[in-house]
Amino acid sequence: MSYETLISVQEAAKHLHDPNWVFIDCRYTLGDPEKGLRDYLQAHIPGAVYAHLDKDLSGKVIPGKTGRHPLPDLIDFDKTMSRLGVSQESQVVAYDEQTGAMAAARLWWLLKWAGHNNVAVLDGGFRAWIANGLPVATGKESRASTEFHGKYNHKLVASADDLRATIGSRSCKIVDSRTRDRYRGENETIDPKAGHIPTAISLPYTENLDTDGFFRPPQILRERFASIAEQYPPESIVFYCGSGVTAAHNVLAFAHAGMGMPKLYPGSWSEWITDESRPIATGDE
Repeated sequence: MSYETLISVQEAAKHLHDPNWVFIDCRYTLGDPEKGLRDYLQAHIPGAVYAHLDKDLSGKVIPGKTGRHPLPDLIDFDKTMSRLGVSQESQVVAYDEQTGAMAAARLWWLLKWAGHNNVAVLDGGFRAWIANGLPVATGKESRASTEFHGKYNHKLVASADDLRATIGSRSCKIVDSRTRDRYRGENETIDPKAGHIPTAISLPYTENLDTDGFFRPPQILRERFASIAEQYPPESIVFYCGSGVTAAHNVLAFAHAGMGMPKLYPGSWSEWITDESRPIATGDE
């Protein structure tokens, strides 16, 4: 059996010694980019390798042109997955500190983009693993390298030009995944300009989770996205956020609800605002 959206810690623990299963620790803290690696070295799932959001799961930032976490170069991402031991046969389990942390969802989306379907995010993350008394290891681990060659599906990606072209026609539904105050332009703490892409609606990624940090059941998630899914097919729905990371959480929730794969605007708000000619809206739509 393969896992393509989420996996529980109990199920994942059954496969710790399966050579075809690759556990990838993606812990990352925005204000302290190296904290995730330090935490990994201190304690991680046995056999897990580490992927850094900035260095492994993102491309080079070009000031004034890209967002804060642009997509990695395709060749570079293939090399990263090869170094981490991911092959065509691998079942990948990506995990973060908890499900609400987003780098694991980013890796999940990148692998989907690369045509690798057997990838799941650990529901509840490392915190749930510890809470269940499961084993941990310390220090740096590695796997035998492989030859990973992604078959990239660029139809899963929307560009700034794509979105700009749809604003007047309303041929797609744009969804902002940030908190509602940032969407309205009331409390922008990260990017130099506040607001949102015109016509976008607000569906914060945090609302995918229950109070314990686990994804809500598929039926609840279907109800959450019903208002847009009833009007638009998945390929006409585009999620974005601040830098293309937390939006992947909404894409994951949408897919876990059995509603298909919508698009992601990887550049997101931090890229959108690099061009003065792109329109900005504030308040509610």
